[in-house]
Amino acid sequence: MRSVIAAIAAVLLCAHTAAAQNFPNRSITLVVAAAAGGTTDVLARIVARRMSEDLGQSVIVENVTGGGATVGTRRVVRSDADGYTLTFGNMGSLAANFWLFPNLGFDPRQDLAAVGLVAIVPMVLAVSKKSGIRDMAGLIAALKAKPGALNFGHAGPGTTTHLAAVTFLHVTGTQAHDIPYRGSAPAVNDLVAGTIDAVIDQTVTMIPMHTGGNVTAIATSSSTRLAQIPDVPTFAEAGVPAFDLTVWNAIAAPAATPRPVLERLESSLKTALADPDLRQRFAELAADIPQPDQIGAEPLRRLIASDIERFGPIIKAVGVKLE
Repeated sequence: MRSVIAAIAAVLLCAHTAAAQNFPNRSITLVVAAAAGGTTDVLARIVARRMSEDLGQSVIVENVTGGGATVGTRRVVRSDADGYTLTFGNMGSLAANFWLFPNLGFDPRQDLAAVGLVAIVPMVLAVSKKSGIRDMAGLIAALKAKPGALNFGHAGPGTTTHLAAVTFLHVTGTQAHDIPYRGSAPAVNDLVAGTIDAVIDQTVTMIPMHTGGNVTAIATSSSTRLAQIPDVPTFAEAGVPAFDLTVWNAIAAPAATPRPVLERLESSLKTALADPDLRQRFAELAADIPQPDQIGAEPLRRLIASDIERFGPIIKAVGVKLE
């Protein structure tokens, strides 16, 4: 009996190894747990195009929205661990949500395998043209004059834009009317239309909106002013140094994905990040390429673990808990 079990195990192992060695032999799905047109989606499509060229197979971005990025991420966690279904997430879906959603149903540290960090992106606070607000002093004055009257939009409960909004209101001791959307793009569209008054989102989304004159950016979470929007002060310069939130974006796979497959994906991502065209595109959007010691699976694994610990006290202090 033992010999039969051993034989079956050997056959399965050989099949598993062969499949990993032939990876990839069909298209790969890169799940973005956010609406099309937002920061995560834009970065994912830039990276997917370069990885497709390296892997010799299509890397198809699929937007799976809902539940503050939990629906799409959960789908990847529960998918076949063969490298053909990946998540393109960020510090919200891969770290902060562990605390935001008590019923999350998975632990990113145990149920996902890191592939690599993609970009680190500052956040930008922008207000609508119709709001009449022109700077941070004006925004805080308006928030304090009529607590809860201004509309603060975000990409949905549990997203980085939501976390940024509640963190900003917390550190400034102000209140606003919370307006959730199903993604950054519809939130920013309503910001342009003047339906809502303010949104905090990543530079990838906000720089084009500000330079195009559609919204007024009033602060960035970068350590110094951004070359792309030099007229916009940092949060520290604007009088809110306590807000220093930046967003990291990354790729991960189901936890049981074979090591050779993970290594091939990690190698492909490294190749993509070295591509001059990708680096130029990221630079235009103020999305920072990871430093050499930040690239790869192991640095991302450590980052996910450390940020889960970091966000615990912050989210408890802000008092946000979602179902």
